[in-house]
Amino acid sequence: MASTWFITGTSSGFGRHMTELLLDRGDRVAATLRNPSRLDDLAAKHGDRLWRAQLDVTDTARMREVVDAAFAEFGRIDAVVSNAGYGLIGLAEELSDEQIERQIDTNVTAPIQLARAVTPHLRAQGGGRFLQTSSMGGHIVFPAMSLYHTSKWALEGFFETYALETERFGIRTTLIEPGMVATDFYSSADVAPSQLPAYAGTQAADLTHGKSSVALEDMPGDPRKVAEAMIRIGDLADPPRRQLLGSDAYRLVHDALKARLESAEAQYEFALTTDRDGFVPPQA
Repeated sequence: MASTWFITGTSSGFGRHMTELLLDRGDRVAATLRNPSRLDDLAAKHGDRLWRAQLDVTDTARMREVVDAAFAEFGRIDAVVSNAGYGLIGLAEELSDEQIERQIDTNVTAPIQLARAVTPHLRAQGGGRFLQTSSMGGHIVFPAMSLYHTSKWALEGFFETYALETERFGIRTTLIEPGMVATDFYSSADVAPSQLPAYAGTQAADLTHGKSSVALEDMPGDPRKVAEAMIRIGDLADPPRRQLLGSDAYRLVHDALKARLESAEAQYEFALTTDRDGFVPPQA
Protein backbone atom coordinates (compact mmCIF):
# COMPACT_ATOMS: atom_id res chain seq x y z
CA MET A 1 0.00 0.00 0.00
CA ALA A 2 1.38 3.41 -0.98
CA SER A 3 2.45 5.83 1.75
CA THR A 4 2.65 9.60 1.83
CA TRP A 5 5.79 11.42 2.96
CA PHE A 6 6.54 15.06 3.81
CA ILE A 7 10.22 15.94 3.33
CA THR A 8 12.14 19.18 3.81
CA GLY A 9 15.36 19.94 1.97
CA THR A 10 14.64 17.93 -1.18
CA SER A 11 16.79 19.82 -3.68
CA SER A 12 19.88 17.65 -3.10
CA GLY A 13 21.49 15.06 -0.86
CA PHE A 14 19.41 12.68 1.22
CA GLY A 15 16.20 14.59 0.59
CA ARG A 16 16.52 14.39 -3.20
CA HIS A 17 17.45 10.71 -3.09
CA MET A 18 14.54 9.89 -0.79
CA THR A 19 12.10 11.73 -3.02
CA GLU A 20 13.29 9.84 -6.10
CA LEU A 21 13.21 6.44 -4.38
CA LEU A 22 9.78 6.95 -2.84
CA LEU A 23 8.20 8.13 -6.07
CA ASP A 24 9.78 5.25 -7.97
CA ARG A 25 8.15 2.73 -5.64
CA GLY A 26 4.73 4.35 -6.00
CA ASP A 27 4.52 6.54 -2.87
CA ARG A 28 3.40 10.15 -2.71
CA VAL A 29 5.75 12.92 -1.60
CA ALA A 30 5.12 16.43 -0.33
CA ALA A 31 8.51 17.98 -1.09
CA THR A 32 9.66 21.34 0.19
CA LEU A 33 12.67 23.31 -0.96
CA ARG A 34 13.73 26.86 -1.67
CA ASN A 35 13.41 26.45 -5.45
CA PRO A 36 10.68 23.97 -6.47
CA SER A 37 11.79 24.07 -10.11
CA ARG A 38 14.74 21.87 -9.14
CA LEU A 39 12.24 18.98 -9.04
CA ASP A 40 10.72 19.68 -12.46
CA ASP A 41 12.13 16.43 -13.82
CA LEU A 42 10.45 14.38 -11.10
CA ALA A 43 7.16 16.26 -11.50
CA ALA A 44 7.16 15.49 -15.23
CA LYS A 45 7.76 11.81 -14.53
CA HIS A 46 5.45 11.24 -11.57
CA GLY A 47 2.66 13.77 -11.95
CA ASP A 48 0.45 14.52 -8.98
CA ARG A 49 2.16 11.99 -6.73
CA LEU A 50 4.74 14.76 -6.21
CA TRP A 51 3.43 17.84 -4.42
CA ARG A 52 5.88 20.73 -4.20
CA ALA A 53 6.05 23.84 -2.06
CA GLN A 54 8.55 26.66 -1.82
CA LEU A 55 9.91 26.84 1.72
CA ASP A 56 12.71 28.52 3.57
CA VAL A 57 12.56 26.50 6.80
CA THR A 58 13.64 29.51 8.86
CA ASP A 59 10.31 31.18 8.00
CA THR A 60 8.11 29.67 10.71
CA ALA A 61 4.87 31.26 9.55
CA ARG A 62 5.41 29.91 6.03
CA MET A 63 6.34 26.52 7.48
CA ARG A 64 2.97 26.27 9.21
CA GLU A 65 1.15 27.29 6.03
CA VAL A 66 2.96 24.64 3.99
CA VAL A 67 2.37 21.90 6.56
CA ASP A 68 -1.33 22.72 6.76
CA ALA A 69 -1.60 22.80 2.96
CA ALA A 70 0.17 19.43 2.58
CA PHE A 71 -2.13 17.70 5.06
CA ALA A 72 -5.14 19.32 3.41
CA GLU A 73 -3.96 18.09 0.00
CA PHE A 74 -3.24 14.48 0.98
CA GLY A 75 -5.56 13.98 3.96
CA ARG A 76 -3.00 11.79 5.68
CA ILE A 77 0.80 11.94 5.83
CA ASP A 78 2.45 8.79 7.10
CA ALA A 79 6.00 10.04 7.61
CA VAL A 80 7.57 13.47 8.11
CA VAL A 81 11.29 13.82 7.34
CA SER A 82 13.04 16.88 8.73
CA ASN A 83 16.10 16.92 6.52
CA ALA A 84 16.93 20.56 5.71
CA GLY A 85 20.19 21.77 7.20
CA TYR A 86 23.78 22.64 6.39
CA GLY A 87 27.30 22.65 7.80
CA LEU A 88 29.18 25.56 9.35
CA ILE A 89 32.94 25.27 9.59
CA GLY A 90 35.10 27.64 11.61
CA LEU A 91 36.77 28.25 14.91
CA ALA A 92 34.30 29.46 17.53
CA GLU A 93 36.18 32.74 17.87
CA GLU A 94 36.23 33.35 14.12
CA LEU A 95 32.54 32.85 13.36
CA SER A 96 30.41 35.92 12.75
CA ASP A 97 27.29 36.66 14.76
CA GLU A 98 25.23 36.25 11.60
CA GLN A 99 26.70 32.80 10.90
CA ILE A 100 25.88 31.63 14.42
CA GLU A 101 22.30 32.90 14.22
CA ARG A 102 21.70 31.34 10.79
CA GLN A 103 23.09 27.96 11.88
CA ILE A 104 20.83 27.81 14.93
CA ASP A 105 17.81 29.11 13.00
CA THR A 106 18.21 26.51 10.24
CA ASN A 107 19.52 23.45 12.08
CA VAL A 108 17.75 23.80 15.43
CA THR A 109 14.80 26.18 15.47
CA ALA A 110 13.40 25.05 12.10
CA PRO A 111 13.21 21.32 12.99
CA ILE A 112 11.62 22.19 16.33
CA GLN A 113 9.02 24.35 14.63
CA LEU A 114 8.37 21.66 12.02
CA ALA A 115 7.71 19.12 14.77
CA ARG A 116 5.37 21.57 16.50
CA ALA A 117 3.53 22.26 13.22
CA VAL A 118 2.94 18.62 12.27
CA THR A 119 2.14 17.25 15.73
CA PRO A 120 -1.55 18.28 15.81
CA HIS A 121 -2.07 16.69 12.39
CA LEU A 122 -0.26 13.46 13.29
CA ARG A 123 -2.14 13.22 16.58
CA ALA A 124 -5.48 13.78 14.87
CA GLN A 125 -4.84 10.99 12.36
CA GLY A 126 -3.75 8.55 15.05
CA GLY A 127 0.02 8.75 14.65
CA GLY A 128 2.80 8.64 12.10
CA ARG A 129 6.57 8.68 11.76
CA PHE A 130 8.93 11.61 12.33
CA LEU A 131 12.50 11.23 11.09
CA GLN A 132 15.01 13.90 12.06
CA THR A 133 18.34 14.02 10.26
CA SER A 134 20.99 14.36 12.92
CA SER A 135 24.58 13.12 12.73
CA MET A 136 27.23 11.13 14.52
CA GLY A 137 28.21 14.72 15.35
CA GLY A 138 25.35 14.70 17.85
CA HIS A 139 27.49 12.44 20.06
CA ILE A 140 31.08 13.32 19.16
CA VAL A 141 32.93 16.48 18.15
CA PHE A 142 35.64 17.62 15.77
CA PRO A 143 37.51 20.93 15.96
CA ALA A 144 36.29 23.79 13.77
CA MET A 145 32.69 22.57 13.89
CA SER A 146 31.52 23.87 17.26
CA LEU A 147 28.26 25.42 16.05
CA TYR A 148 27.39 22.49 13.80
CA HIS A 149 27.89 20.14 16.75
CA THR A 150 25.89 22.50 18.94
CA SER A 151 22.98 22.21 16.51
CA LYS A 152 23.09 18.40 16.41
CA TRP A 153 23.48 17.96 20.17
CA ALA A 154 20.50 20.29 20.61
CA LEU A 155 18.40 18.20 18.22
CA GLU A 156 19.29 15.04 20.10
CA GLY A 157 17.99 16.52 23.34
CA PHE A 158 14.84 18.01 21.86
CA PHE A 159 13.73 14.95 19.89
CA GLU A 160 14.44 12.47 22.67
CA THR A 161 12.12 14.55 24.83
CA TYR A 162 9.61 14.99 22.00
CA ALA A 163 9.47 11.21 21.55
CA LEU A 164 8.58 10.73 25.21
CA GLU A 165 5.80 13.30 24.94
CA THR A 166 4.19 12.08 21.73
CA GLU A 167 4.55 8.29 21.57
CA ARG A 168 1.23 7.98 23.40
CA PHE A 169 -0.40 9.42 20.26
CA GLY A 170 1.23 6.86 17.97
CA ILE A 171 3.91 9.31 16.81
CA ARG A 172 7.23 7.46 16.53
CA THR A 173 10.39 9.54 16.27
CA THR A 174 13.83 8.50 15.03
CA LEU A 175 17.04 10.50 15.02
CA ILE A 176 19.05 9.56 11.92
CA GLU A 177 22.79 9.66 12.72
CA PRO A 178 24.98 9.21 9.62
CA GLY A 179 28.74 9.28 9.62
CA MET A 180 30.75 10.86 6.83
CA VAL A 181 28.83 10.54 3.57
CA ALA A 182 30.07 11.34 0.07
CA THR A 183 27.86 14.39 -0.53
CA ASP A 184 28.52 18.08 -1.09
CA PHE A 185 28.27 18.73 2.67
CA TYR A 186 31.77 20.15 2.95
CA SER A 187 31.92 21.93 -0.39
CA SER A 188 28.60 23.66 0.31
CA ALA A 189 29.28 24.42 3.98
CA ASP A 190 29.48 27.97 5.28
CA VAL A 191 33.02 28.88 6.38
CA ALA A 192 34.27 31.40 8.93
CA PRO A 193 35.28 34.66 7.24
CA SER A 194 38.56 35.38 9.05
CA GLN A 195 41.81 33.67 9.94
CA LEU A 196 43.13 34.52 13.41
CA PRO A 197 46.94 34.27 13.62
CA ALA A 198 46.72 32.84 17.15
CA TYR A 199 45.40 29.55 15.74
CA ALA A 200 47.82 29.26 12.82
CA GLY A 201 49.06 25.72 12.28
CA THR A 202 46.45 24.06 14.50
CA GLN A 203 44.24 21.22 13.29
CA ALA A 204 41.17 23.40 13.71
CA ALA A 205 42.60 26.19 11.59
CA ASP A 206 43.73 23.75 8.89
CA LEU A 207 40.25 22.20 8.77
CA THR A 208 38.60 25.61 8.56
CA HIS A 209 40.73 27.01 5.82
CA GLY A 210 41.01 24.00 3.55
CA LYS A 211 44.54 22.88 4.38
CA SER A 212 43.21 19.62 5.79
CA SER A 213 40.12 17.86 4.50
CA VAL A 214 38.68 14.43 3.72
CA ALA A 215 38.34 13.52 0.05
CA LEU A 216 34.98 12.21 -1.14
CA GLU A 217 36.53 8.86 -2.07
CA ASP A 218 37.69 8.47 1.54
CA MET A 219 34.20 8.94 2.99
CA PRO A 220 32.54 5.59 3.73
CA GLY A 221 28.91 6.63 3.36
CA ASP A 222 26.87 6.28 0.17
CA PRO A 223 24.15 8.99 0.12
CA ARG A 224 21.67 6.86 -1.82
CA LYS A 225 22.12 3.97 0.61
CA VAL A 226 21.54 6.39 3.50
CA ALA A 227 18.31 7.49 1.83
CA GLU A 228 17.27 3.85 1.36
CA ALA A 229 17.99 3.17 5.04
CA MET A 230 15.91 6.17 6.09
CA ILE A 231 12.98 4.87 4.06
CA ARG A 232 13.29 1.43 5.67
CA ILE A 233 13.25 3.07 9.11
CA GLY A 234 10.21 5.14 8.16
CA ASP A 235 8.40 1.94 7.15
CA LEU A 236 9.04 0.16 10.46
CA ALA A 237 6.16 -0.44 12.84
CA ASP A 238 8.54 -0.19 15.79
CA PRO A 239 11.42 2.10 14.74
CA PRO A 240 14.41 2.88 16.99
CA ARG A 241 14.66 6.30 18.60
CA ARG A 242 18.18 6.61 17.19
CA GLN A 243 19.85 4.92 14.23
CA LEU A 244 23.55 5.15 13.44
CA LEU A 245 24.37 4.84 9.74
CA GLY A 246 27.88 4.01 8.58
CA SER A 247 30.81 2.02 9.93
CA ASP A 248 32.54 5.22 11.04
CA ALA A 249 29.45 6.44 12.88
CA TYR A 250 29.11 3.15 14.72
CA ARG A 251 32.79 2.97 15.70
CA LEU A 252 33.27 6.60 16.74
CA VAL A 253 30.00 6.93 18.66
CA HIS A 254 30.43 3.53 20.33
CA ASP A 255 33.92 4.50 21.51
CA ALA A 256 32.79 7.94 22.67
CA LEU A 257 29.84 6.56 24.66
CA LYS A 258 32.01 3.85 26.21
CA ALA A 259 34.58 6.43 27.33
CA ARG A 260 31.84 8.70 28.66
CA LEU A 261 30.32 5.86 30.67
CA GLU A 262 33.69 4.88 32.11
CA SER A 263 34.27 8.50 33.14
CA ALA A 264 30.83 8.68 34.79
CA GLU A 265 31.41 5.44 36.69
CA ALA A 266 34.72 6.75 38.01
CA GLN A 267 32.89 9.79 39.46
CA TYR A 268 30.33 7.80 41.47
CA GLU A 269 31.81 8.25 44.94
CA PHE A 270 32.52 11.94 44.41
CA ALA A 271 29.01 12.52 43.03
CA LEU A 272 27.49 11.17 46.26
CA THR A 273 29.32 13.74 48.38
CA THR A 274 26.74 16.41 47.47
CA ASP A 275 23.66 14.45 48.62
CA ARG A 276 21.80 15.63 51.73
CA ASP A 277 22.88 14.02 54.97
CA GLY A 278 20.86 10.88 55.54
CA PHE A 279 19.68 10.55 51.95
CA VAL A 280 19.84 6.96 50.73
CA PRO A 281 20.25 6.68 46.93
CA PRO A 282 18.11 4.05 45.17
CA GLN A 283 19.91 0.85 44.33
CA ALA A 284 20.57 0.10 40.69
